[in-house]
Amino acid sequence: MYRRPINLLHGTMVDEPEETPSRKKKALLVIAFFVLSLSAISIIARHYALAEWPADASEYDNVTLRPKSTGILETVKNFIFHSDYVLQGEADDRVNILILGIGGPGHDGPYLSDTNIILSFQPSTKEVALISIPRDLGVEIPNHGWRKINSADAFGESEQAGWGGDYARAVFAKTFNLSIPYYIRVDFTAFRDLIDGLGGLTINVPTAFTDEAFPGPNDSYQTIRFDAGVQTMTGEQALNYSRSRHGNNNEGSDFARAHRQQLVLSALKEKLLSLGTYANPMTLQKIFNSLASHITTNLNFGQIMYAASLAKEVSAAPKTLVLDNSTTGYLISTTGESGAFLLSPKTGDFATINAGIKDIFEPAKTAAITNSTTAARTASPEGATQIHPGTIEIQNGTWRVGLAARVNKELGGKGFDVIAVGNSLKRPIATTTIYILQPKAPKDTINKLAATLHASVSTTLSDWLQATYDNPGTTEDERGMKYNHDTDILLILGNDTPQ
Repeated sequence: MYRRPINLLHGTMVDEPEETPSRKKKALLVIAFFVLSLSAISIIARHYALAEWPADASEYDNVTLRPKSTGILETVKNFIFHSDYVLQGEADDRVNILILGIGGPGHDGPYLSDTNIILSFQPSTKEVALISIPRDLGVEIPNHGWRKINSADAFGESEQAGWGGDYARAVFAKTFNLSIPYYIRVDFTAFRDLIDGLGGLTINVPTAFTDEAFPGPNDSYQTIRFDAGVQTMTGEQALNYSRSRHGNNNEGSDFARAHRQQLVLSALKEKLLSLGTYANPMTLQKIFNSLASHITTNLNFGQIMYAASLAKEVSAAPKTLVLDNSTTGYLISTTGESGAFLLSPKTGDFATINAGIKDIFEPAKTAAITNSTTAARTASPEGATQIHPGTIEIQNGTWRVGLAARVNKELGGKGFDVIAVGNSLKRPIATTTIYILQPKAPKDTINKLAATLHASVSTTLSDWLQATYDNPGTTEDERGMKYNHDTDILLILGNDTPQ
């Protein structure tokens, strides 16, 4: 059967065969088959993207760390589709992995994470960034309220064995509004054994320091020392270097420790990639298998090898960010509801911190964010006098609730730089006292502070402020620092404070 359509070019009728129902069905079947074929190839290609990074180390080339061969499906995939991604985040040009360091079974607080680093990789530029998060940062943990961020792993582990790392990953991702699909959790044993298996790490120590309060066996203390300069460390030495919290020469803070941990990670990466023996996939797989009970991760072996192959292409030193409470930092020292020492965003929320983390690969934006944060910190309130140099920590030595906060508000209005507010270990204290912790503390600030509060000044710490002091009235071990490491002047408010 025919119908005569109009030919618009010639204005005449043209005989053309009319489609029959059977021909329509055939056309639809062809289209459907084509669509299904594309879908099938897409699905196969996506599965093959994982299959091309096998779990068997023998399938990898020792030089490139990539699979030795690819099949016909890889050719089809690359011809029809853009290359699929092995790691989540590659499509957005940002791969994030949370690295956690814990003591592990046999240590106090075995699942509290002393090391918290977000490792970020930007595929387009082959750049890496290390973002250190302090263990005392106060964050909201579901069903637990505001707690130190280092407890996230422990809470997850208490709910389900082996789940701590993934639970912490979710807490970090929510806190910093950042996609963090992967985590690696390593305990002390794995850290030591891995470095010893590599023959040690070569690290250029920038600052010599001595720590006389480093944890020793049986709840004791020992002294450790590190000289400045290039040196090769054993696994135990590298662990101690990463853990030390009470060193002199400005190495006694968690923030200084975070910088040291970043040095160790960079050295570990260089050692793994520089030694042909240990860059061998077979050897790496043996190491990981032997440490399986001390390392947990949601990365499979193929993804680990893929990440290692990408690391070979990184030549520049990593970009680094340490969240701290320095004058130019993002944080301020506070006290939680239970009286525990916490760090909080100085701006009141995490928006500025999250922007700094997001833009770490864009130096201009990061600098602008840091400068605006510094300005917010150093700007004087209306009517305030010039800011006095020297950092001050206020501790409430009385049972009067909110006394330290009220004094902090008064001093802030007069231009003093208060970096921490909290309660003293010992209470009640009779007399308000200003303790000089650092010789660099300016005399002008000390004199004006003493005049403002009618307080006495002491260059000698009371026994209860000493690092070795343990309150006999409690079952807890209070030995250690009783104040913030960055404090120049410690103000202990006594019952004679007129408020």
